[in-house]
Amino acid sequence: MTAPQRVHLNFVGCRLNEAEIEGIARQFAARGADVVPDAPQADLVVINTCAVTQGAVRNSRQMLLQAGRANPNARIIATGCYAEIDPAAVSALPGVAQVIDNAAKDRLVEIVAPDSIPLYEREPIQRETLSPGTLGRTRAFIKAQDGCDNRCAFCVTTLARGAGRSRAAREIIDEINTLAGSGYHEAVLTGVHLGSYGHDLGNPDGLRHLVKTLLAETDIPRLRLSSLEPWDLDAAFFDLWANPRLCPHIHLPLQSGCDATLRRMARRASQKSFAALVEAARQRIADLTITGDLMVGFPGETDSEFVESVAFVEQMAFARLHVFAYSRRPGTAAAGMRGQVAETVKKERSARATKLSARLWESWQARHVGRTFDALWESAHGASPDGFIWSGLTGNYLRVFTTSRETLQNSITSVRLDRLDNGRLIAMPVCVASIDIPHKV
Repeated sequence: MTAPQRVHLNFVGCRLNEAEIEGIARQFAARGADVVPDAPQADLVVINTCAVTQGAVRNSRQMLLQAGRANPNARIIATGCYAEIDPAAVSALPGVAQVIDNAAKDRLVEIVAPDSIPLYEREPIQRETLSPGTLGRTRAFIKAQDGCDNRCAFCVTTLARGAGRSRAAREIIDEINTLAGSGYHEAVLTGVHLGSYGHDLGNPDGLRHLVKTLLAETDIPRLRLSSLEPWDLDAAFFDLWANPRLCPHIHLPLQSGCDATLRRMARRASQKSFAALVEAARQRIADLTITGDLMVGFPGETDSEFVESVAFVEQMAFARLHVFAYSRRPGTAAAGMRGQVAETVKKERSARATKLSARLWESWQARHVGRTFDALWESAHGASPDGFIWSGLTGNYLRVFTTSRETLQNSITSVRLDRLDNGRLIAMPVCVASIDIPHKV
């Protein structure tokens, strides 16, 4: 078999799934394949599936089915957590030619395209194909860790991903340096349980050491950390942000603001420990944005527990929440618990929590109006008589928009946050030219 000429890749679910699909795309590109944006253009389609909720399973099935309908001649490869948990059901879907389990995912490209161009020819191809925007991204998502040793009562991820495993630091350093050399300005470290990085290697302080090493041995202007479990962190961890290249944004998956619910979830956190951690982070990190996850409708969650949870979330002043309803997953401890909450109640609580999140987000954006930040511009979202409307991210994860006749994609510029307009932060350039991008500090 020769390497596919045209490959389309997509994913459902978390940042780790996104990081994995980006890594697979880069491997295909380095082998000379043409990574295309749509399934109808492809000879080969790779879908990285998710099973964290019943909705994620439905979305994964739908994506696989849509790919088959859009291109009956394409060879469809399914991988990821849904493919891991129910390979028979996935294999039976029309158009699915092969299921690759999570253990073999890192070798997916070798498995489906074992014959490729010689190794010595890949480097110039890689330089040409891995420039920002080529694969539809201006920020690079980097897989640093996989698997999880926690036993949260609701989570199916441990069943699908297995025990925690850390990637070699040198591999991560080399990948980030390669991407920085190709023009990327931001790398986002991801993992199922990123905070446990190094634990399987006997290093309980592994993530701190990894971040310090990356800041010392790479030149990428921005490094961002994805979701971090609160019990993996201590106050000293936040001293890492003394380096301005580490983006001042932390995502803490609280899940519930009620101690009784947290105990049933088997979460190793409490209101007291979480509040102390948030206070320590805000004391040490300037302009810090804290986002989080909130689950509603976990088995046994009473009206009073939900009210307590929401009140604690508001007290913590999250900037924004990912709100989702508990989903009963076979094989998890919570699936057999008494007190399963009715779907109508879950929907009502989810709507209330989502409304709270929207209010928190609007307030968080408004408090930054009038201030100056550096924005990494990602893509154009339409046009106006004054130019293209560009969307970008500040280091502290504020989504900003500006209008420019110039191409801003993958540039970092200094902007003043001028106003909120229908929920959008409108940014005005402080200067036309790109700012100097700091290197290693």
